[in-house]
Amino acid sequence: MERDFDGDDARVVDYGANLQCVPFARQASGVQIFGDANSWWRQAAGRYPRSNSPAYGSVFVLNGYNNPGRGHVAVVTHIDSSRLIRVDHANWLNGGEISRGVPVLDVSPNNDWSEVRVWHIPGGHWGGRVYQAEGFIHPFQLQAAMS
Repeated sequence: MERDFDGDDARVVDYGANLQCVPFARQASGVQIFGDANSWWRQAAGRYPRSNSPAYGSVFVLNGYNNPGRGHVAVVTHIDSSRLIRVDHANWLNGGEISRGVPVLDVSPNNDWSEVRVWHIPGGHWGGRVYQAEGFIHPFQLQAAMS
């Protein structure tokens, strides 16, 4: 059962990376969006497909990270089930670190990835907070770039 998932594969791989989530997600996914994480969902409209379905390599967009004006982006690296994915991301623990294989659990009533819990690596348990999510930005452009 996902709620009993042990998160053994979740790990911080570089505490000294000094990275924010945005440049990490841009490099890892190829999604060429710039600016604060809380603007990615809006910026992706008309440029990249957006959905509430996770896919390998897609960028998962959370809003309200830490406070209502902040956001967070992470890259999907594995889909374990319809309610459990794993992501790679930077700065989740607010130290600029890179974390890999971090479980994210969909706890939304409609299984639509609008509310999630994130694995807390230092504590080895699901985080106590439920985060609101925008959805997934898929890493291919809707229109060909003009040359």
